[in-house]
Amino acid sequence: MPAEPSATDDRTVDAPRPVTVAELAEVRGLDLGASPWRPVAQERVDTFADATDDHQWIHVDPERAAAGPFGGTIAHGYLTLALVPAMLKELMTITDHGRGTNYGLDKVRFTAPVPVGADVRLAATVTEGRRRDDGGVQYRVRLTIEVRGQERPAMVAESIYLTYPAA
Repeated sequence: MPAEPSATDDRTVDAPRPVTVAELAEVRGLDLGASPWRPVAQERVDTFADATDDHQWIHVDPERAAAGPFGGTIAHGYLTLALVPAMLKELMTITDHGRGTNYGLDKVRFTAPVPVGADVRLAATVTEGRRRDDGGVQYRVRLTIEVRGQERPAMVAESIYLTYPAA
């Protein structure tokens, strides 16, 4: 099994890795590298708070949060998770994909805060794939959200996806 990437290495990919549905069915341990860094701005956190009605002060009140445990506002854990699909698209593209579904998540852990103003990226590995009786492929992706300059990742999880080839 490849080592988990740290926030200090440089595994950023230049373009998404092309893969077919058939390749995903057979994959075992396909390291996708890491997405480009992206900033987590207060505006994004505030927009997420509005969308989810989660206006806890640690996320949306910079003045109060400055005196809090993290010295400033932090992103919601679920916002961190919500960034995964866009960053995963930067790592992998299924070339003959017709449709797909997010099947679910296993083992999601928010292991460190994401300070507002920090940069995050996704490191991902497709751990396994298998054919389904309905013609699709179910595959699992190990996800790690890294924060630039932090040794400990902000989130680790395993996501499960279904994909079906184009007709």
